[in-house]
Amino acid sequence: MRIIAAAGLLALGMLAGQPARADILPVPPFKGNDTGGIIAYSMATQADARQVAVNHCAQYGKVVKFLAVQAYEGGYISFACRWVPYGTADRPIRTLY
Repeated sequence: MRIIAAAGLLALGMLAGQPARADILPVPPFKGNDTGGIIAYSMATQADARQVAVNHCAQYGKVVKFLAVQAYEGGYISFACRWVPYGTADRPIRTLY
């Protein structure tokens, strides 16, 4: 029993001595789901961020509402996907150019 406890303490000590790494997984320049998403500001300077967001929300039959812009390197543009208001066309238009 003491050997198991000693081995457990040794393993715990080895894990506690490792540095925390938050930079292991890369963050994609665009990420979203049916409720909205984020676009990296660096991608927005290279591509039309509005059109990327419109096409993304149109996949779910929704329209875009932009929420915030962090206009610096490393910042993000956030948006929400909202349902199409009553009295408009049934589905949003998706451009293919």
